[in-house]
Amino acid sequence: MTTEWLWLGIGFLGQALFSARFLVQWLASERAKRSIVPTAFWFLSLGGGATLLAYALYRRDPVFIAGQGAGLFIYVRNLMLIRRETRQRAETSDTSS
Repeated sequence: MTTEWLWLGIGFLGQALFSARFLVQWLASERAKRSIVPTAFWFLSLGGGATLLAYALYRRDPVFIAGQGAGLFIYVRNLMLIRRETRQRAETSDTSS
């Protein structure tokens, strides 16, 4: 397998992960009958964004690098906020028992 084909596969993998997050969000919202963003959305965003950033770095595409790089901060921050909220709920649950 040539390096070019390997990186093309990595690029498509990143795009598939990134696109899968929309399916996850849509299905979760349909089940809840309201708009929600599940934690899996942010993990898929992070995985897809990181993979696409690697691909963009390989391609040396500054526009793609800036876009994916900036997005990674948002995805990580949302996962940090979810983690903090989960811990706070657990602490509140422990003290109310």
